[in-house]
Amino acid sequence: MSTERLISFIQDYYKTTEFIPLHAPQFEGNERKYVLDTLDSTFVSTVGAYVDRFEKQVADYTKAKYAVATVNGTAALHIALLLAGVKMGDLVITQALTFVATCNAISYLGAEPVFVDVNIETLGLCPIALLEFLDQECVVREQACFHKSGKRIRAVVVMHTFGHPAKVDELLSTCKKYFIELIEDAAESLGSLYKDQHTGTFAKTSALSFNGNKVITTGGGGMILSREKSIADKAKHVTTTAKQPHPYEFYHDEIAFNYRMPNINAALGCAQLEQLNDYIENKRMLASLYQSELIASELEFIVEPKGARSNYWLNAVICPSKKYRDEMLTKTNQAGVMTRPVWQLIHTLPMFKDSLRGNLDNSIYLADRLVNMPSSVSLT
Repeated sequence: MSTERLISFIQDYYKTTEFIPLHAPQFEGNERKYVLDTLDSTFVSTVGAYVDRFEKQVADYTKAKYAVATVNGTAALHIALLLAGVKMGDLVITQALTFVATCNAISYLGAEPVFVDVNIETLGLCPIALLEFLDQECVVREQACFHKSGKRIRAVVVMHTFGHPAKVDELLSTCKKYFIELIEDAAESLGSLYKDQHTGTFAKTSALSFNGNKVITTGGGGMILSREKSIADKAKHVTTTAKQPHPYEFYHDEIAFNYRMPNINAALGCAQLEQLNDYIENKRMLASLYQSELIASELEFIVEPKGARSNYWLNAVICPSKKYRDEMLTKTNQAGVMTRPVWQLIHTLPMFKDSLRGNLDNSIYLADRLVNMPSSVSLT
């Protein structure tokens, strides 16, 4: 398939020859009504009924036991790592093929990321690569895992890349064997299932994002999911400046964070959540159209992994070469069809260039060839 034909297909789908963004939010439900309700109530900050309502609805939707709303997904991941016991000088294994926020959150705690390769099918952390790294580079002593450098490996963070579920059950099994806490970065995978279970509910703690470009948005916002009440209670406490409840006194019992989601953002989220199932069906239909259009093409469309049901947050293709990728990016963007390469691999960024890492052949292969294509919901 020529790039010109692909551009025409995308323009026909969105019924425009004007600029087509990669992923734009849609506001076609009760968004205005609920946001105006917060304005009328004057409760627009972190105290308000919509915050509690949004937490409950997300927990019900994902079948997580507990949900705690935060100002953004990075804050959610930061607190998830904190509650997993990550400390200054620890190591946290993750993937180099991820958004920088994953590693920023690790760094906030004074820990260091260690990069392990991804699986080509899922785009998420590869269970085989993880096991090989741990077998070759680490030892277990007194129910704790240590790298040969002497530093403790406290956690593993897996991201469900572009909404495609990683092989989280296999990762969880390996983490248990090595006494490491698994954390799911489910920022992109709201509505995605792995073996009929929602992503973000396999690990003890996980993080969601409701940024403006996600499947549903609160403008800015995130969520911590957990299956343990003690973790959820602690998450709520430390994201609310560790303030002890009192009618008028301000007493805070530890250094903490002002990370709670405002009520006005939660109101937007409640309205968006009412439309989530329709959004996902629409996105899955678009993915199916892309897949059909690209049959017998030199472009390989990335489909949901076996045993998974993906939300197809961002549709992606693998190009035959980096040269082809670069030409495709140039032509599509010049035509007003927004496409983008995957993020720069994190170990190539200046602040993480000296981080420990295993073999990253799959990550490098994908970084040279992967292109994301327009994936906005278009209910019309």
